[in-house]
Amino acid sequence: MTDTTATESGTLTGTGLHKAFGRNKILRGVDIHVAAGTTTSVIGPSGSGKSTLLRVLNRLHEPDAGDILLDGRSVLSDDPDELRQRIGMVFQQFNLFPHRTVVDNVALGPRKLKGLSKEEARELALDHLDQVGLRAKADSRPGNLSGGQQQRVAIARALAMKPEIMFFDEATSALDPELVKGVLALMADLASAGMSMIVVTHEMGFSRSVADTVVFMDGGVVVETGEPEALFENPQTERLQAFLSEVL
Repeated sequence: MTDTTATESGTLTGTGLHKAFGRNKILRGVDIHVAAGTTTSVIGPSGSGKSTLLRVLNRLHEPDAGDILLDGRSVLSDDPDELRQRIGMVFQQFNLFPHRTVVDNVALGPRKLKGLSKEEARELALDHLDQVGLRAKADSRPGNLSGGQQQRVAIARALAMKPEIMFFDEATSALDPELVKGVLALMADLASAGMSMIVVTHEMGFSRSVADTVVFMDGGVVVETGEPEALFENPQTERLQAFLSEVL
């Protein structure tokens, strides 16, 4: 068992990652490093491999080649379910159980996977609903919540598993514009609290103001990586210049 009290807890490194589906090569040797307590934003055009990268890093898709290190140790031989308890994942779609209450959605993982009692799991779930500003909705059904509220419940559910690192895959892209702000603010709060995060997003303002590192992907490779100010103010490649001219 990895000592999660170590100072490097939450450090993630992917090296030489390749992934193809049939003849369609999605990742072509991707390197990525997320230092503990930092936020890395992954940007790039549709089809550049960003979402596949996240799914490979938590082994929803197994890499064809390369290695994945969490806290300095390869996790490719680990039980994928155990790995996913250490990596929280928030998707575009909320994936909540509609027939369960909000608090039950959040408490389910700690009960089933970490062995907490029903009472312990409920208290933990309520604490995390408090964190995302939704304790008052604990006994509601997801269908009675707005999209933004449902996404915050999904974040609370991921946090309740006490992950070492959080992945966000276009977590705001399915939301109405007026609901995006609240979810981005919550993600920014997590970043400032020192949660290690990888955020795939088209929200350039978030990447610029919250991320410690920005990774620009195109065509299944990392084209540029660096601090936000450097990448946005002084892109080094024509591909990044062209991308930024379209989205800014």
